[in-house]
Amino acid sequence: MKLIVFEDALFENFYPLTYMRPVFDLRCGRTTLREKIERAAGTAAGALFVRDWMAAVTAARNDAAVNNLSALRDDDLLFVNGRCLWLGGHKPPAGRDAIGKVGDEIAYVALTKESAAKIAASDFESFLAAACAAAAPEEARGLKMLAHPWNLIEENAGAIADDFEKLGKSGVEGTLAEGAYVWGPKDLVYVAPGAVIEPTAVIDTQDGPVMIEEGVTVNPHTRIQGPATIGRETTLFGGKIREGTTIGPVCRVGGEVEESIIHGHSNKYHDGFLGHAYVCEWVNLGALTTNSDLKNDYGTVEVMFKGKLTDTGSGKVGAFIGDHAKTSIGTLINTGTMIGMMSNILGVGSLLPKSVPSFVMYMEGMFFKAGRKKLAETARTAMSRRKVAMLPEEEELLGFLFELTKDERMDAVKKSRKEMMARKGLA
Repeated sequence: MKLIVFEDALFENFYPLTYMRPVFDLRCGRTTLREKIERAAGTAAGALFVRDWMAAVTAARNDAAVNNLSALRDDDLLFVNGRCLWLGGHKPPAGRDAIGKVGDEIAYVALTKESAAKIAASDFESFLAAACAAAAPEEARGLKMLAHPWNLIEENAGAIADDFEKLGKSGVEGTLAEGAYVWGPKDLVYVAPGAVIEPTAVIDTQDGPVMIEEGVTVNPHTRIQGPATIGRETTLFGGKIREGTTIGPVCRVGGEVEESIIHGHSNKYHDGFLGHAYVCEWVNLGALTTNSDLKNDYGTVEVMFKGKLTDTGSGKVGAFIGDHAKTSIGTLINTGTMIGMMSNILGVGSLLPKSVPSFVMYMEGMFFKAGRKKLAETARTAMSRRKVAMLPEEEELLGFLFELTKDERMDAVKKSRKEMMARKGLA
């Protein structure tokens, strides 16, 4: 059977998180959505289908065929929607034509080789539509369809617990120093080889499992409360890592983090609170950067979604921060804030606006245009510090995204200018 993971049209719902990656490469729990799908299918994806402008980067990062219709031949096929959060023990169908739905949404479509050979289509959407027409419906038990960035946070604690169960490992294979302590069931912790838990650090498994991967260093006076997962070669510099937290690979994290996902290669070295947030790659949060995740009236949180304030239906929503964003010391982030990629934020002691466009500088309450070449140079420098080179395809994508986000950015800059003129009595 060949596994095909695809994006549908709702990838835009996850901006700014999906500017630099397909939706199925978002992280929820220890693993990405795609890794969960591959684990359930028992095979790596043989083909990926993404929006056209994401194809070159996706191909450069993967061995699988990308946007290649010829890959949909000569085998049984399993198509899985990349927004599908595959939890539990539901097994994908094999050897028959079937369509699994969650409500009205397609989670997966299975197609035998014989049925696939009968389909003549000139594009992927037509092929998938024909596959759906040929398949019999069935219940997709335990699967969930994500529709917005905050869904990743809502599901993260459960996804961590599911990943721990699927990992099938427990115990300390690394170093648990004298004076470090596991508080709670010992069979709910896994410390991988090469990880070091230093004296006075506490791993609390009373409310869920904790996974600590290869090469992690947990400094003294750190408390990790499960369910939580800490990615390889990450360093925790003391503080409180609270429940429902995922920290991806090669991060530097201190202070307080609660029910948040830090995708990878990002820094929150100093004190400050990060709650109910998703932080993409190569982000640096300056000292005392803090986000709100709860309104003073305890009401549901609204976010700026496609230019409109939209009620999330949740009382706890923090920030969603795009790749390569930077905040200065003392930055205060409002409840339910969207921060675009490559943004450079200089905190001034007041709350940020609820929406920060991509490729801008925010300073003294105003948005300013930022030079793409300078921002790209900064990004390359940050990556080189971790001995990672920016791919040519990634650099080309940055140019495309600079143009894609231009209107939103220019609207914010023009509005800032008008407000400044009004304050000076010149408007």
